Amino acid sequence: MKLHTFIHENFKLDGGAMFGVVPKVLWQRTNPADEDNLIELVTRSLLIETEDKLIMIDTGMGDKQSDKFFSYYKPRNRGGAQRKLKEIGKTPVDVTDVVMTHLHFDHCGGSVKKDEEGNLTPTYPNATYWSNADHWKWAVQPNAREKASFLKENFVPLEEAGVLKFVDIPMLGKEAYVPELNLQFIFVDGHTEKQMLPLLDFKGKKLLFAADLLPTVGHIPLPYVMGYDVRPLITLKEKEKFLNWAANEKVYIFLEHDPQYEICTLQHTPKGVRLEKTFTLDEFINL
Repeated sequence: MKLHTFIHENFKLDGGAMFGVVPKVLWQRTNPADEDNLIELVTRSLLIETEDKLIMIDTGMGDKQSDKFFSYYKPRNRGGAQRKLKEIGKTPVDVTDVVMTHLHFDHCGGSVKKDEEGNLTPTYPNATYWSNADHWKWAVQPNAREKASFLKENFVPLEEAGVLKFVDIPMLGKEAYVPELNLQFIFVDGHTEKQMLPLLDFKGKKLLFAADLLPTVGHIPLPYVMGYDVRPLITLKEKEKFLNWAANEKVYIFLEHDPQYEICTLQHTPKGVRLEKTFTLDEFINL
């Protein structure tokens, strides 16, 4: 098995929205804001390469929406997936599976592209795209709070193309295992309904793709919960359980949105669970 990581694009979001009720004087220590109160973020993916699979986890923003839409997020350095695939001697047709942790535009926008005729088609034409039934229903019938994040052109064409497959949701408190991917999935409901977090075993080490349960190392303290979360009190419970589990079991956490750090570990301290160490993917692989 080989692991690769890359950044689809750099972008910015409002710092207050990213940290909810936490005062700016606290969160700006780890995530400094610009003059417009925007903080730096990225859309970072993980590629899992085996003898017969090339699995991509999340696909970034894509480029289908209008310039006005993207002006709110200031994306830069776009096209990271194409650059990484070329670097490892692959093309989009070689991707066998795309795991979408959830269907907010910054996690699945690159799953669908416009072809030369303007038709919406899967970006990775030979891939199976993975979601789950509960989250899919949540996204296609969005609530008013999340409607601006669920853009149907980013995912409905996948169902129409017949390339969509659902991970079965396990019993409460259990993890799902998908043998086709050799991945486990942890489901969480605070940020959005049934966000699914892939858990990978790599040479005896656990690596969890944390998506929006833990966007950056700045979000490690328990109360640091995004204003985007639809159920922040549930996030608190899920996050507390997750932080303690990761610290106790020495789980490595893959950070999707942190502009500086790719992977981190956690430790118990008198102030609660806090950052232990950060790693690049190459450092993790060579541990």
